[in-house]
Parts: sequence; C-alpha cells; structure tokens
Amino acid sequence: MKTFVRRPEVLTRTGLSVSTLYELIKAGRFPRPLKIGVSAVAWDADEITEWQERCIAAQRDTSAAA
Repeated sequence: MKTFVRRPEVLTRTGLSVSTLYELIKAGRFPRPLKIGVSAVAWDADEITEWQERCIAAQRDTSAAA
C-alpha cells in the first residue's frame, strides 16, 4: 500500500526548506508532488525515501573518491 506525505512531513524528513524543496523540484532533482484533491498535493513516501538513499549514496561515492 502506498503512503502519501504532505509538505510539512517532507520538510521534516528531508531537512529541506520550502524554497529549496521547490528549487529541487523545478530542477528535476526531487520527486514532484501528486495532486490528491482539488487543492491538495502530497508526495509518495517511497519516492522520498529513494531520493534520500540516492543522496546518501552520492555523498559516500564522493567521500570514497577523495
């Protein structure tokens, strides 16, 4: 079963600010929100977790190369 998370939880889980979140979305570097209602959006929790794992892997790859 899929879990959706709203923006406050996305910000808490990622540590991003609102402006950075939307900058990353615009740049195609963060999952786009899904429309879940007339005026409501949310993110797929699994996509947020995958993004976090990619960030960690990229950081470790960079650290190992140094």
